[in-house]
Amino acid sequence: MKELLSAIVLPLVDNPMDVEITESEKEDGEILLSLKVASSDMGKVIGRQGRIAKAIRTVMKAAANKDGKKVAVEIVE
Repeated sequence: MKELLSAIVLPLVDNPMDVEITESEKEDGEILLSLKVASSDMGKVIGRQGRIAKAIRTVMKAAANKDGKKVAVEIVE
């Protein structure tokens, strides 16, 4: 899951070296992916009215569902 999120986000940002993705598992088995990018790239990852962030979450949920898992993507400032 972490690799897929990385493959989606890295082409969007200007500072790929500042991208940090941490993966953890909640008590209910859901995978939590925390995405941290440079403040100058935050708008590129979120998009207008959150459209890009919503699309990223949709793709990640579809990929997780295919594997029989649950995933949540959190964008951290």
